[in-house]
Amino acid sequence: MIGGLATALIIGSLLLAVVCVIVAIRNRAMGVVLLAGLALLELGLLAQAGIGVAKVIGGQSPPETATFIGYLAGTIVIPPIAAFWALGERTRWGPAVAAVACFAIPVMVGRLLQIWQGTAP
Repeated sequence: MIGGLATALIIGSLLLAVVCVIVAIRNRAMGVVLLAGLALLELGLLAQAGIGVAKVIGGQSPPETATFIGYLAGTIVIPPIAAFWALGERTRWGPAVAAVACFAIPVMVGRLLQIWQGTAP
């Protein structure tokens, strides 16, 4: 795992979550800016997943490899599902759904780092 990429994903996701909450409070529907933010977040998560899988294949396996792969898969499906759901919900609850997804990503990325370092709670 690359700590800098994980940190950027956590910070970016939290910033996007704040923007989503602001849009929801303003009673606006999902817009292009939020959709672009989710797409950018997805690109970063795909890069992280690619690096993680490459390291596992290369022999640098964490203690709980199956859990690690599960979390990687989970992180890459959350933004597209959130975007699809948020676009379908044309009220303030669309951005609220995206905000919940963006708050879930830092938790999952942090857990990925714990698993990789072997420091399970």
